[in-house]
Amino acid sequence: MPRDILEERHPRAFKGRPVTGRADNQTQEVSNEMSDPVVNRGFFGKMMGSSFYKKFILPGLISQSVVIAGGYGTGRELVEYFGNFGSLGGILGMVLVTTVLWAIVYAVSFEFARTFKVYDYRSFFKELIGPGWMVYEVCYIILLLIILGVVGATSGSVFKQAFGLPPLVGAGLFLAGVATLTFFGSYVIEVALSWWSFVLYAVFLIFLFVGLSKVGGQISANLASGDIREGWALGGFKYAFYNLATLSAVLFALRSIETRKEAFISGAMASILTILPGFFLYLVLMGFYPGILEVELPTYTILAQIAPWLLPIFLVVLFGTMIETAVGFIHAVNERVNSWMVDHRNTELTKANRGFLGGAMGLIGLGVASFGLIGLIAKGYGTISWGFFLLHGVALFTIGLYKMSKKGGKAPA
Repeated sequence: MPRDILEERHPRAFKGRPVTGRADNQTQEVSNEMSDPVVNRGFFGKMMGSSFYKKFILPGLISQSVVIAGGYGTGRELVEYFGNFGSLGGILGMVLVTTVLWAIVYAVSFEFARTFKVYDYRSFFKELIGPGWMVYEVCYIILLLIILGVVGATSGSVFKQAFGLPPLVGAGLFLAGVATLTFFGSYVIEVALSWWSFVLYAVFLIFLFVGLSKVGGQISANLASGDIREGWALGGFKYAFYNLATLSAVLFALRSIETRKEAFISGAMASILTILPGFFLYLVLMGFYPGILEVELPTYTILAQIAPWLLPIFLVVLFGTMIETAVGFIHAVNERVNSWMVDHRNTELTKANRGFLGGAMGLIGLGVASFGLIGLIAKGYGTISWGFFLLHGVALFTIGLYKMSKKGGKAPA
């Protein structure tokens, strides 16, 4: 990152240091990162320190991590936005609408962040829509509370159904996990979200294999029926745009992207990595269609029927994804607060404050859970989609493209 941008964001860190070139600054950033004792541990360290991994894999894994719990984890969102429009209609909405929109918008968003060096949502949307960024923040905070309510409700429900424990136990562990990860900040969050994603992919692949072996014939029959219901495109559109708020959680991990080509490839990869677990799960859901449409926790119900031995493992993974999702969205708020503090108070958010804010937001979100899981998803998410469509999608492809074209050759392509 150029020194002038870094100095503007973190003036105290550069006080008294000699001015060096852009390459020198990048080398220093990499050197500082690789000096972390965790980074230097064998294969783990090599992967986390890999330029390819940080540019093309990490943003997608973080995106998938913050989408996963409320949607793919319980299966409820997949039913609401895809399954309700027919077995084949859901596939069309997921592949032709959601995946394509994510790829395009992520690619251009990553390039906008790279061009203007904006790696938190406050800076990103101030650059994109000026004072209108505050309207985006209102939408983001509302969505944050809804999502925290969803994962909070699910955590309590999972612990009660799986282990016979009071919902407060799940809620307490959820809050503890959120506060701990937000306390340690960006690098630990990158590591946690990355590696838990690999665990999740493994479990979802096993789930898919078991599903195909148990109800593969029914899956094929339901898909072959060609059931396509009106509204499949709109369902995929809404799902794509309310989930684009995940960009705010991914921004902090985009600093390694250096060229326009890298931004576009990373955006496309993020879309694919984010949708794949949902696609795996949707296929299994179709083995129980249409009865599964009325189930509050579809994934839990299916596993209890076809693979009870996998259920405890899945529940552990699911609980981890709830923490991942909450941490991703809350960390974006912490980065936004940190950006304001650097600009206005010449200081940064402390670890203690990060952890406190994370725990407090998690606690507030748990209160939202009392409105009910299905109601939260069906009513809250659909409405907020339009705000993100206007403030992110429309603004990016009008104002954003114009601003990037004006900047022209000032940033490497």
